[in-house]
Amino acid sequence: MKEQRGEGSPIHGDLLEEVFARVPLIDLACASHVSKSWEFSVSSSLVHINKPKPWLIIQTQNTTSLTNKNTTYAYDPRSNTWVELVQPSNHTKHVKPLQSSGSSLFYELSSERLSFSVDPLHHTWHHISSPGVWRVDPIVAVVGPHLIVAGGGAIYWDNPLTVKMYDMTTSHWSTCQSMPSILKDSTASTWLSVASNQHKMYVTEKASGITYSFSPDTKAWSGPYDLRPDPSVYFSAIGYAGDDLILAGLIGNAENVKNLKLWKINPETMESNQIGEIPAELLEKLQGENSYLLSSINILATESLIYLHNTSDPSEIIFCELNEENNCKWGSVKNIILNDNCKVGSKLVMSCGRVGIADLHTAMKSRNIKFVEKS
Repeated sequence: MKEQRGEGSPIHGDLLEEVFARVPLIDLACASHVSKSWEFSVSSSLVHINKPKPWLIIQTQNTTSLTNKNTTYAYDPRSNTWVELVQPSNHTKHVKPLQSSGSSLFYELSSERLSFSVDPLHHTWHHISSPGVWRVDPIVAVVGPHLIVAGGGAIYWDNPLTVKMYDMTTSHWSTCQSMPSILKDSTASTWLSVASNQHKMYVTEKASGITYSFSPDTKAWSGPYDLRPDPSVYFSAIGYAGDDLILAGLIGNAENVKNLKLWKINPETMESNQIGEIPAELLEKLQGENSYLLSSINILATESLIYLHNTSDPSEIIFCELNEENNCKWGSVKNIILNDNCKVGSKLVMSCGRVGIADLHTAMKSRNIKFVEKS
């Protein structure tokens, strides 16, 4: 009778894939290099058992000293894990205030240049000339091969409705049709929510739900559209989840929030279809410590995952995962980045994006970045 091996026996096939399904993505990036069989099992597990989900990316910037490099954190909903991205000391420092727009875009704007990043971990930055018109807090969006800069606070002799478009294929700025005049008093991104896909940019006035679309092909605006499916909506925000334009609306008023609902918007007809509403216990978490007031929220969406947070108190991140029938699976996670040290003199800038094994390999090898799990 052959002696059976106990400790040290290899794990193969389906069992190994089940094990990998419970392992955080950052550890799978290393495990995939152990052997060819492990690489296959990691890939199979991610495809068939526990698929990757879009990460939430948070960068903290010290507002009292912009020459300090940012600190980057990420939340992986697949494994319910927070990680810190530890970068080399010689990593490029941000000398201008970091801004975010839409769900995936980080940018820095000065009178000399515009820098932006759209990759999920924001390791690759593109540096181009400034749009030539100085703006504070403009709308910035990537639409296919175009970068759009619209509106924003302007010095008194400039037109606050100016729209500039940068063509990444020709490296050329062009002037487009100005923003609709009805938005003249709310051209800054503080008052407008923006979402874009490969073809159009959508801009919604947060307080009224008035919405316009912009096409790079025609360099012109269309609208207005009324994105207020429920007359009791007092705040609106939009984002793209995969191919779907999503509207999030707060119901009631800032002092007495009744509900938060999600609608799917048909971009062709701008008609809406309600797909979910937040559970009562998560609405309380969204309101945060200042539960007597919820004046605004931010939405970050990509693929089938939607992140929501209170802009004045992002201590709890709410998320909604859409299935094939557009039904919502709600959840939340505590924002462990928002500690006492971060609250003093720091700014949080957020985005979300699909992070895969290849992205982690690139970060570890080419960028020499370490991923440190946080608890």
